[in-house]
Amino acid sequence: MPSIAAHPAGRCSRRRSVSIELRRSPLTIAARRTIACPTCRTRTVTPTPAGGTQGKVVLFTTCYGDRNVPEVCEDLAAVYRHNGIQVAVTRAERCGGMPKLELGDLESVAVAKDGNLPELLRWVRDGWDIVAPVPSCVLMFKQELPLLFPDDEDVSAVAAAFFDPFDYLHRRHKAQRLNTEFATSLGKVSYQVPCHLRVQNIGMKTKQVIELIPNTEVMAIERCSGHDGTYGIKKRFRAASVKIAQPVVRRVEQADADHFMSDCPMAGEQIALGLDGVSAIHPLSLLRKAYGI
Repeated sequence: MPSIAAHPAGRCSRRRSVSIELRRSPLTIAARRTIACPTCRTRTVTPTPAGGTQGKVVLFTTCYGDRNVPEVCEDLAAVYRHNGIQVAVTRAERCGGMPKLELGDLESVAVAKDGNLPELLRWVRDGWDIVAPVPSCVLMFKQELPLLFPDDEDVSAVAAAFFDPFDYLHRRHKAQRLNTEFATSLGKVSYQVPCHLRVQNIGMKTKQVIELIPNTEVMAIERCSGHDGTYGIKKRFRAASVKIAQPVVRRVEQADADHFMSDCPMAGEQIALGLDGVSAIHPLSLLRKAYGI
């Protein structure tokens, strides 16, 4: 069943107790189940290393992917398996720590790091790469933790194995290991590039992969959604958050595209709130749609 945030009484209770503006902000509803990823439990594939990738990944589902958009995790697994990439799911994980980092709570960041490293290291030492469906979580493991703990060899090992999902696919495409047989085109796609993806300095790999689909044009919008983790749903900052999102909202409206996508589910929902009749969709879900799988 949905979380208490979905119930009017629960929304008001939370709003009063922690000063969160839920009436006009993206509503985070925890899914009834955690990620089951049936695609990950089907027959295994034989991994083929290519383009600096091992051809087998463990999926760090993230808090949001696990409890709010498990379908995105399943779409990732389906797309990867369609491309001959073996997919597994972590046995256990906890928040990567980005929300705590943005609040300056470095002690909690260290606790989260110590809770995740043993599980992730087990996979890395067995030769697996790691991917996650939320840019903030990829950024946390690839850049933020190595900056905070520069002398921790385990942090460095995990960071070296951690990939943005579209960067991973693009690397394999350059090595001629990406399936480019698509069942349908996507037409015009309006694309908000999340801040935490841009700061990874890997280029627009999502745009480049999606544009491999015939008759598909991606119009990138490199502006902040205004969500910024927990800040965008706090009463104190909500008005400013909505104002920051307005330039993106206007550009999506003007584009009149067939689809609107963002790698960050929270950023996508934030922008979609300002649009009439437009829903945000994750690029992995669009890619699966194009493959017809």
